[in-house]
Amino acid sequence: MAGTAGRFAHLVTGRRAKWVVLALWVVVLVALGPLATRLMGAEKNDAASWLPGNAESTKVLQLQKQFVPESAPAVIIYTRPGGLTPADVAAVGRSAAAVRATTAHGVIGSRTVGPQFDRRPDPRAAQLVVPIVLEEKGWASVEDAVDDLRATATRGTGGLQVHITGPGGFAADSNKAFAGIDGTLLYAALAVVVVILLITYRSLTLLLLPVISVIAALFTTEALVYLLARHAGLVVNAQSAGILTVLVFGAGTDYALLLVARYREELRRHEDRHEAMALALHRAGPAVVASAATVALSMLCLLAADMNSTSGLGPVAAIGVAVALTSMVTLFPALLVIVGRWVFWPAVPHVGTPEPTATGVWARIGQRVSRRPRLVWSTTVVILGALGFGLFSINADGLAQADSFTDTPDSVVGQRLQDRYFPAGGGQPMVVVADAHAAAEVTAALRTLPGVLPASVGTPPGVTPYRNGHVYLEATLTERPDTDAARSTVDHARSVLHALPGADAKVGGSTAIQQDTARASSRDNVLLIPLILVVVLLILAVLLRALVAPVVLIATVVLSFAAALGVSSLVFAHVFDYAGEDTSFPLFVFVFLVALGIDYNIFLMTRIREESAALGTRQGVLTGLAATGGVITSAGLVLAGTFAVLGTLPVVSFAEIGFAVAFGVLLDTFVVRSVLVSAITLDLGDRTWLPSRLGRPPAARGERV
Repeated sequence: MAGTAGRFAHLVTGRRAKWVVLALWVVVLVALGPLATRLMGAEKNDAASWLPGNAESTKVLQLQKQFVPESAPAVIIYTRPGGLTPADVAAVGRSAAAVRATTAHGVIGSRTVGPQFDRRPDPRAAQLVVPIVLEEKGWASVEDAVDDLRATATRGTGGLQVHITGPGGFAADSNKAFAGIDGTLLYAALAVVVVILLITYRSLTLLLLPVISVIAALFTTEALVYLLARHAGLVVNAQSAGILTVLVFGAGTDYALLLVARYREELRRHEDRHEAMALALHRAGPAVVASAATVALSMLCLLAADMNSTSGLGPVAAIGVAVALTSMVTLFPALLVIVGRWVFWPAVPHVGTPEPTATGVWARIGQRVSRRPRLVWSTTVVILGALGFGLFSINADGLAQADSFTDTPDSVVGQRLQDRYFPAGGGQPMVVVADAHAAAEVTAALRTLPGVLPASVGTPPGVTPYRNGHVYLEATLTERPDTDAARSTVDHARSVLHALPGADAKVGGSTAIQQDTARASSRDNVLLIPLILVVVLLILAVLLRALVAPVVLIATVVLSFAAALGVSSLVFAHVFDYAGEDTSFPLFVFVFLVALGIDYNIFLMTRIREESAALGTRQGVLTGLAATGGVITSAGLVLAGTFAVLGTLPVVSFAEIGFAVAFGVLLDTFVVRSVLVSAITLDLGDRTWLPSRLGRPPAARGERV
């Protein structure tokens, strides 16, 4: 067995080498395992770690730190059905006094604004705005602060309804939603993998080895990411850490399924299990490596994103895929060879036993598709294209805070009450930092700006207005901060203030952050989607040594992506009743569906090419589909199941990504790969492999016709 792949295969599966591989992994896990549990402590979930690095709102966040520490104002709402009584008004006053005395967990009670009543003399609600400075734990400290504020605010209020909203309230509820995310996703993904492997293998003993290998890969990945976050400046947040778990489980199990299927084939041909595994690695290895390279390089393309949260996901995910690949081509085959054939019990493969895939369901599907391949693929394209029309209903301008949870936490209830009774922008002002010499001009311009409450313009109490040649101003918007009207006000403010000579004014605040995030995400989509397609196309061209086949595969995956996104947008709107999609939704779904969905086409087409070289393209398609159909179906179910686990989190953005990727993977597994790709390849015949030698007629290749 010649070549690098052959030498490597013998290196990890030899009679002595297998024990060396196992020992090395034990050493790695003993050394790095304890560090994996520290990853959550290395996460950065502050605003700057999510926002576009060069956006104006991000620059304002940095500038305003010289005036006020980074904070998350909490808005306390007091209401009673039917309106507040005089006793309630007095109780709100006492509650406000107690809040002003609060200093725990970063609460600056002395800078509390209010109480403000919605109207007099017959008020229906009151509100307090309380600054919460982020402590050493960052946004994680807000939850404790809000819990303390809730306890203080409700004490002695005589049955008043008390809710906490605003940035502080939403941050606290977000922290609760993400609490235990690593454990939740780990156990849910593990359960999905175990169930599907049990159905696939029908063997309790065999399913343990992929699970052990993928857990080893996950712990190693988390330890490496932790070290890079602590010592090399790698940015990790809750989003990338959560996706990392499902990605390692999904990709690692897929590679294991492909390798086991090929190993089982070789065990039916070879008595020596070491030789069988070496051959399995040699023949399946290029497809597995190409698949991992496709995912890893696609993820690394995210480094070019403007959004910090997107660019940070790139290296984290790439590391996860690389470690999963390493585990599945070293530890996993070593374990399989160590335990021997009995691990397949009760269906132990012996030399000479028939190959079941030759007459299985996928062999029959291939025969049916081969009868009229052009009709099959053209009909499939029309159906997928029709499903893609749902794209026109997609709304990826971003989710309002009240729409970002799948349930209704206290912060959402509080915001709805605040919107009903108070100026919509209260507690989330527009922030302006400008040159101190232009303070008067900037203030005057803000007070005449449509969409801004003139009386609200100024520097809040307790804050020094001038520092280091800059002036700090806030202004309350007349519309809710997460509405199109509020975003238009921010754009108008920037246009007016940027035109003031020498003002060097910059506009930030929560509305500006949402606006800049939406625009940065749109730019990322335009840049990254074509870039990833080019990377995947080049990998396929090198792997298949052809140009026609890669172009066909790219086209089918893009069509699958459009159909998955179209169906998902309709389901979100009419079944789940979501208000829209997160700004990162299209790009993340594209990355995962293209990078991971192309895996199955790689598994299929590499086997078809291998068989076509000996049998011709038509028979190569039928044999390749029959041989890989079962394993690719199982792999698709695993990947879809692990991404669907994201829906266990009460966060709309995660639930949307999980559903769309899971649906897209199933669509790709059962329709695109098995029907569409097979039919097109059958229709094209040898032309599939152009311009390689395999794409020319047999006579032109010097072969007997």
